[in-house]
Amino acid sequence: MDYDTYGSTAVELAIELANTERSDPEWARAFLASHDEWFTPGTSLELSPGETSRAAATADLVRAVALAESQADVLDRLNELLALARPRPYATDHDGELHLHYARPDAPALEQLTTTVAMGLSQVVVQHGWQRLGVCAAESCDDVYVDTSRNASRRYCSNTCASRSTVAAYRARQKTE
Repeated sequence: MDYDTYGSTAVELAIELANTERSDPEWARAFLASHDEWFTPGTSLELSPGETSRAAATADLVRAVALAESQADVLDRLNELLALARPRPYATDHDGELHLHYARPDAPALEQLTTTVAMGLSQVVVQHGWQRLGVCAAESCDDVYVDTSRNASRRYCSNTCASRSTVAAYRARQKTE
């Protein structure tokens, strides 16, 4: 699947947000710090407890879009996510490549995150179909993924999960013989 570079990395940001472990109360700060290239330089990456809760809600909505089983469900969930976004696109070449940013440069970190995630995810769904999003089929994994395969046949979040499932199925067959 071929999609634009900024949109593809924005959807990857959405997927990583949905898959982030949130048991540590500092999860949001750690997530933002590890993805600081997405934020306008000088943006404070500190979130209040309420903002952390809203970041978690954004992550849950990304997961809900991936879990949807029909186009109508995807549209409902995607529109709920888009309602949180405050797009103010602008063109930039700060990294040597001309591209769009979705959130205004002076927006707070949570607004930049939510808007970028919502716009990146919606671009992939609208341009390539809602079936391109999924949740890993491996027994012990529930990670969200975007299917970039040519024939939209991906079922696992990674080669690791695919290999584990293949080995487990092989071993199960061997036990029954």
